[in-house]
Amino acid sequence: MMKISSFKPMKRKWWVIPLSLMACNYGSVVAAPNILDTDIKETTVLQESVSGIVTDAGNSQPLAGVTVKVKGKDIATQTGQDGRYSISASIGQKLEVSYLGYDIAEQTVTSSTLNFKLTNEASSLEEVVVVGYGTQSRREITSAVASVKEKDFNSGGMRNPMELVQGKVAGLNITSPQGSNPNGGTNIQLRGMASLKGTNSPLIVIDGIPGGSLDLIKQGDIESIDVLKDGSAAAIYGTRGNGGVILVTTKKGKSGIPMFEYYTYAQKEMVNRKPSMLSADQFREYIVKGMDKPDLDLGSSTELYDELINKDNFSHFHNFVASGGGEKSTYRAAINYELAEGVAKASSRDQFGGRFNFTQTGLKDRLTMSTNVAANFIKSDLLGGGINNDFTSVDYGKTTGGDFEQAIQRNPTAPIMNPDGSFYETQGYNNYNPIARLANRIFERNQQTFSGDTKLRLQIIDQLSVSAFGSYVRQNFNDRMYRSINDWDQRLNSTYRGMAYAAKRNELAWSKTFESTIDYHQTFNDRHKVTGLLGYSYQYSTLERFNMANNGFTTDGFLDWNMGAGNALIDDTLPRPSMGSFKEDNTLIAFFGRVNYNLDDKYFLTAILRREGSSRFGANHKWGNFPAVSAGWNITNESFFANKAIVSNLKLRAGYGVTGNQGIPNYQSILQLSTGGVYPIIGGEYNQTYGPSVNPNPNLKWEQKAETNIGVDFGFLNNRITGSLDVYNRNTTDLIFDYLAQQPSYTKDRIWYNVGSVNNKGVELQLSAAAISKADFIWNIDFTGNYQKNILTKLSSDVFKSNWIPFGGLPSPGNLGDAIRLEEGGEIGAFFGKRYAGLTDDGKWLFYKADGSAAPTSEINNDDLTYIGNGIPKFQASLSNRFSYKGFDLTVFLRGKFKYNILNTADMFFGNKKWVPNNVLESAFTTHAKLDDNPQYSDYYLENGSFVKLDNITLGYTVNTKTDYIRNLYVYVTGRNIATMTGYSGVDPELQDTGFDGGIDSRGFYPRTQSWSIGLNIGF
Repeated sequence: MMKISSFKPMKRKWWVIPLSLMACNYGSVVAAPNILDTDIKETTVLQESVSGIVTDAGNSQPLAGVTVKVKGKDIATQTGQDGRYSISASIGQKLEVSYLGYDIAEQTVTSSTLNFKLTNEASSLEEVVVVGYGTQSRREITSAVASVKEKDFNSGGMRNPMELVQGKVAGLNITSPQGSNPNGGTNIQLRGMASLKGTNSPLIVIDGIPGGSLDLIKQGDIESIDVLKDGSAAAIYGTRGNGGVILVTTKKGKSGIPMFEYYTYAQKEMVNRKPSMLSADQFREYIVKGMDKPDLDLGSSTELYDELINKDNFSHFHNFVASGGGEKSTYRAAINYELAEGVAKASSRDQFGGRFNFTQTGLKDRLTMSTNVAANFIKSDLLGGGINNDFTSVDYGKTTGGDFEQAIQRNPTAPIMNPDGSFYETQGYNNYNPIARLANRIFERNQQTFSGDTKLRLQIIDQLSVSAFGSYVRQNFNDRMYRSINDWDQRLNSTYRGMAYAAKRNELAWSKTFESTIDYHQTFNDRHKVTGLLGYSYQYSTLERFNMANNGFTTDGFLDWNMGAGNALIDDTLPRPSMGSFKEDNTLIAFFGRVNYNLDDKYFLTAILRREGSSRFGANHKWGNFPAVSAGWNITNESFFANKAIVSNLKLRAGYGVTGNQGIPNYQSILQLSTGGVYPIIGGEYNQTYGPSVNPNPNLKWEQKAETNIGVDFGFLNNRITGSLDVYNRNTTDLIFDYLAQQPSYTKDRIWYNVGSVNNKGVELQLSAAAISKADFIWNIDFTGNYQKNILTKLSSDVFKSNWIPFGGLPSPGNLGDAIRLEEGGEIGAFFGKRYAGLTDDGKWLFYKADGSAAPTSEINNDDLTYIGNGIPKFQASLSNRFSYKGFDLTVFLRGKFKYNILNTADMFFGNKKWVPNNVLESAFTTHAKLDDNPQYSDYYLENGSFVKLDNITLGYTVNTKTDYIRNLYVYVTGRNIATMTGYSGVDPELQDTGFDGGIDSRGFYPRTQSWSIGLNIGF
């Protein structure tokens, strides 16, 4: 492979894990005798050794690493690899046994032998589920709530914590449109689109912090991820609950002996599927000779795609944890390091950080304080793959895939470098040399993220407690960009005249939250259980940004570290330097309450009301009310219900809830000023003018989603088969959109107003089954599936009108317009365009007109266009099979999306011989060999996108250690994105499908990969 020297300075990577800080021994606390007590009676308590074995109640397998403690004492131990334990305890004392993923068990010591059988939470209706500002047992849940515990997470190296539950929750759509790009984002959507201008993603709540940063969450630190799917569950979060709520709960310390844990994996990625562009030999055969274009043979044979691939990529992750504590206080501290190298060159993410939790109870067990602190520091190389570096773009900093677009279309007979060592640049349309850019440019980001929170809880009486919670989250980005004097864009005959360019962009976002709650719980006559919650919430968020750019640097010696050295500051003939700054803020205040009622564990009722105010809305609509009510009926607890051995659980649920959406830009309801032209003053100088930039709207208000959800939870054959079925109907009204405004009386030509509405409806199914459960062999099956349909039911009013909204603008050349149209009564994601009717004898396009006749492109007008497909999957499903045999376990996970179309824009342009003199795909001379016309957008390039992926295979082994130093040892190998079954001809059928422009496979892309990782989880 060709090695290219770069002007970039050599970087050293170092990191140190301060193990010494964790090697603290927390000793037992011994109570001193009360020497003031004169009436002392001597009592001798006989301590004896109590031993036994702890097993899984379902399969009788021994459980290693289980905590066994004497209740009320600071005496604890853990089971060995064979599940056995030994502890000092006296007759009459109680032993408490706890283990992650199992219900806590408790027994009184009556002899020297005491065995325990633990019940798996997954098979228990007492499983605790986080529901927002509290928890509930699974049997009391009346809304659509899904819970995924750590043992059910996806395995392998994950770029985003949400990938741990990809395919695990019915209706939750998680996609990575940039593939395995270590700096690529993850798009999350629950139950479809609900807003045109507002947020469509769920609210992320981490340990009680609304809008917490996922960068602070690492594998091994998460205990559970709970998803509030319907309005009756999400209404407790009011204006931010339109897209649902995802609650992330991190692990906390547990009382007992001090423990250490170490999580690590190493990962390698390979390109999964490569586009079929012409090789140099094929280019000479089909184009140079076949099309008689000898001048296009530039004398070399270059595999540009391979030159862009980082074949030496190697990613690794480390998380070291210390935890423990006594009866009254616990702690958990973790430090982590991760190097994620992308499959594209100059694409990496180097980060380290830590998380600390401390909890203490005192004041006779009535006051509890819990504190979490987390920090993360990231250095990213954003250059690889092609990057959007436009400060003003909403897609700034995102990978465009432009480098790999060049790998398809650049002439493969063109060399990468000239004989003199400079880079060779082809002069075709939309051409550049991506290898030259990697050598002559810098685009790096330094990111620091911090989060801290504290909660105080005071138990006033047994039935009543009050709490106060405060948090602070801070995130800072520092971006640096540089183009060398050797870069093609800076060449001598350009406007930069052979001098370099530098730019910087800094962004700081922080938020502070304060919440206080009052909790009440009481049981009357052993039948009526009532819990209540009252709360207050305040959150203030702000964002500030600064950017500058300069050029005219005559040397690369300073890079971007001497911005004032650029000659553009004093030379008006160079492109003008720029500078900008910005700041915005937002305040959210809410009062909320919730009441839960349980009658005889048969009938359940929940009512919620949240009243919330936001600074983002107009003076006439600052506040909104968000009510919800839900009910449940546990039929299996009725006296008339028989045959519980077959139907072991049957509960009906029904809920209705209203949520809001405040996820719009700030200040849209008030008058804003911006700069305009300049005006002359005395002396020939000019001053800046200012004027309105938006039309104020004091009536701008919440988008409101009213959702009805009906569900059933069921279990058969003593809960060997369990699941839930939900049917929902969501109507979102007062959709915000920027409409044309009449001038006069409005100052500007656009205004944000509440007009539209959208309807989402769907069905979700979740199933789990213990297919085989024997002493040595276990087979568990999990299935999720959902159907959804999204329709824009209203777009215009008597005053503000819009015929349709276009999405998916197609690239040049050809002025092909937009691929997707959204109009009143239409489905979201609908492709709108021409219908293919065939080709003429000389290879020219024919399309259907509205009357059904065929006509050439020149005779097709807007009246002939129609809806031709849809890019949003109607169905999604996943299937997980987990097999356990003695110490081995094997997980096979499949995932798929069905009934949707993909617009193959790469084939539209690169599969057409008219793209010559650039390179083309093989399909230009095979599938589309008869075509001899310019690219046109039509249903000819729409393909069936349905697919099934063998998404994850994990083989693990639990090592039977026989040492006092190693508590548990688990090793595994994971393969991800192993195989894809699809009829789609492009690189990957899994595309961006969480927005309004879903289903468009763009020309630029980041390579899709198959990854293999080997990991180790060890407890000391």
